[in-house]
Amino acid sequence: MSELFNPPFIIAILIALTVHEWAHALVADRLGDPTPRSEGRLTLNPISHLDPLGTILFFIVHFGWGKPVPINPRYFKNIRRDSALVALAGPLSNLIVAFIVFFLLMLIAPQVLHVGSSDELLMTVGFGARFQAFLSQVLANSLFINLGLMAFNLLPVAPLDGSKILQAFIPVRYEYSFEKYMDNGPYILIGLLIAERMLGIPILLTWITVIVDSVLRVMTVFV
Repeated sequence: MSELFNPPFIIAILIALTVHEWAHALVADRLGDPTPRSEGRLTLNPISHLDPLGTILFFIVHFGWGKPVPINPRYFKNIRRDSALVALAGPLSNLIVAFIVFFLLMLIAPQVLHVGSSDELLMTVGFGARFQAFLSQVLANSLFINLGLMAFNLLPVAPLDGSKILQAFIPVRYEYSFEKYMDNGPYILIGLLIAERMLGIPILLTWITVIVDSVLRVMTVFV
């Protein structure tokens, strides 16, 4: 639980969760749904986007979420398409932030990007002036947290964004079956978390690691 006293880690989480939920709200607003704006979610104020349980889980199991943005699909012109776009906005925003952070690290602390793993990376950012070291820690944490949050939310299990993205591609004849699957999503997610933490079955970790490593390989082309 040392992360509770790690300001760079906390700042990185706040940035990732806030941008993620704000992106959902922004795209829904642009697609005609006034609900996020009326609920005060079209803001970059972290307090508006923090979900107590999701935030606590971030510190405990390193998986978590922000407060879901209320959406009313009836305002959308194309419910399936626009709902998927709103869902995609969250993970996509984290990917964009990760790329921005990556290039900032190239400018501020390029040696950090040549380290093999995230643990080794975080061990190397205590160099230079105090402010530069702190900023490097924030950026390093932010890179991995944004990529991890993106990968976690792309999991096609309700209520995560991946399930809503996948729903747009489900044939009409399978919609009812998929809705039943969505209803059981929270139980499936809890089961995956239990398997991860108590049974040592790394389904979630493998999913996240494969996606994060794939994106990092693309990023390192620029180094």
